[in-house]
Amino acid sequence: MTAADTSVLVPPRATARPGPPPRAAGRDTGIDLVRAVCVLVVVLLHALMVGVTVDDAGPVFANAAVGAAWFAPLTWVAQIMPVFFVIGGFAGALAYRRMRGTGGTAVGFVAGRVHRLLLPAVVTISVVGIGLVALAAAGVPGEVVQTAGYRFAQPLWFLGVFLLCQALLPVLLAAHERAPGRSILVLAASAVVIDLVRAASGIDAIGFLNLALVWLTLQQVGFFLADGRIDGIRRRTRALIGAGAVAALAASFMAGVFSPDLIENLNPPTVALLLVGIAQTSLLSLLRGPLARLSRRPRVAAFTDFVTARTMTIYLWHMPVLLGMAGVTALIALTSGAVLPEPSSPGWWLTRPLWLGLAVALTATAAWALAGAERRRMPQATTSAARTVQAALLGVTGVVLLLVVGTTAVTAAVAVVLFLLALRRIRARAARSPKRAGRSASDTSAFLRDGAPVDVARW
Repeated sequence: MTAADTSVLVPPRATARPGPPPRAAGRDTGIDLVRAVCVLVVVLLHALMVGVTVDDAGPVFANAAVGAAWFAPLTWVAQIMPVFFVIGGFAGALAYRRMRGTGGTAVGFVAGRVHRLLLPAVVTISVVGIGLVALAAAGVPGEVVQTAGYRFAQPLWFLGVFLLCQALLPVLLAAHERAPGRSILVLAASAVVIDLVRAASGIDAIGFLNLALVWLTLQQVGFFLADGRIDGIRRRTRALIGAGAVAALAASFMAGVFSPDLIENLNPPTVALLLVGIAQTSLLSLLRGPLARLSRRPRVAAFTDFVTARTMTIYLWHMPVLLGMAGVTALIALTSGAVLPEPSSPGWWLTRPLWLGLAVALTATAAWALAGAERRRMPQATTSAARTVQAALLGVTGVVLLLVVGTTAVTAAVAVVLFLLALRRIRARAARSPKRAGRSASDTSAFLRDGAPVDVARW
């Protein structure tokens, strides 16, 4: 990152116009709206990547984006993961500070995040594991079952990385409060070093260290947004910083440093995503006022509230919904003799509005019906830091298993067991006095209630 790129991350000069104060309390409905729109973009993007055809050998399930000329330009607006993690840092910082103000602890904060993220995952992965067994028992070819498990697991990287980032948030927020510039520059510089070593060595596996460093850096950007430091910079300066990040990104594409396909830059994450995050954060800060006004409109607020209360459920269930749609489409074509259009063909594009609308409708229906686990109140949490760390590690290990080995009936069962062990580790070992138990429950679940301000655990 250049000095120009990082200037958005340091406190503004005394001559800068004052920005809005940090929102320590009260819901930031504009941020909620941005998060809800990003969730919708994820569903639509993944739905657009589903390609189903039928040939003489049977159904063919492919990624419609592979080799498609339209996909890379689309990712320039559809790659919204950087701003997700910025919002995660923003909302997580406010939630943790709010807990500290009422006597809560870092252990309570992390335990709450583990509960909110892993409990709905237990339900989804259990159902998917049973579904894979049912497909195999019904005589579905093993290759198709394997593809279904692989496609389901792909988006789960976010669950593991977000859990890691939130588990480290209290420590990194403390570092930010002591030395904001130094803490973020260390993370960003480390991410740059990883990219350089990966390029010099040709060993792509080294790049996966940036699964932590890139996203932790962007979470740290969210701390600056929560402090009001970014909003305190002159609007023109923020616009120039955002434009500079976009220009640097475009130059990296032309020089062949990074792929112009920003989704490709996810696997493994590259420093290109930091530039995307800077540009998106600059734009977000410039639009805070209009977004807040838009978010208060009744229909917009209804959309935001629906997604906010069910974000983890939407995230976990949208791939099973898409896989089910693909399977039913192939079955209908096989039984009726209908010819399915090739991905990216004119006929395929003509059917996309119906396909995308159905994907959103079915995902919303699943979220409406299955969000109970996400909204379930957390039991009394442990006060042990060691048990909470173990819980976070168990959760991350379960996700890594599904990603590396693949989702099968066996790996799904093992992951569920690991998640259940994690949930058990964060529970208090024994009941305490009613007074203290009541305060602990308040500490660890206050930010889990539907009315909690800007609760990042909902994504």
